[in-house]
Amino acid sequence: QVRLVESGGGLVQAGGSLRLSCANSGRTLIGYAMGWIRQTPGKDREFVAAITWSSDTSYYADSVKGRFTISRDNAKNTVYLQMNSLKPEDTAVYSCAASIGVRTVTTGWTYWGQGTQVTVSS
Repeated sequence: QVRLVESGGGLVQAGGSLRLSCANSGRTLIGYAMGWIRQTPGKDREFVAAITWSSDTSYYADSVKGRFTISRDNAKNTVYLQMNSLKPEDTAVYSCAASIGVRTVTTGWTYWGQGTQVTVSS
C-alpha cells in the first residue's frame, strides 16, 4: 500500500519561503518519479515540478523556474519542494504524486497525496 502525506504548507508573506515535504509511509516506490501539482479553486490543476528516481533530472513549470527546487531522499521515502520568492499567485493546494515514468503534466500520475494548503499574502 502507498500513502503519500504532504506537510509544510501554511501562510507566508510575498517574498517568503516554504519547504513542502511528501512522505510515503507505505511500500517504497522503487524507480518511481515524483512530482508536485497544485490547484486553486475554480482553476485547473497545474504541474509544478517533477524529479526522476535517481534525481538526475528535474523539471519545472515556467511559472516557478528559478524560484522552486524539487529534491528527494529515497532513504527517507520523502520528496521536497523548496519554494522561495513566493508570490500571491502561488497560493494553491499542493499535492505530491508518483509515477513510474516522470511526467510534466497533471494527468497520468499513479499515486496522489491529499495536498497541503499554501497561502501567500500580498
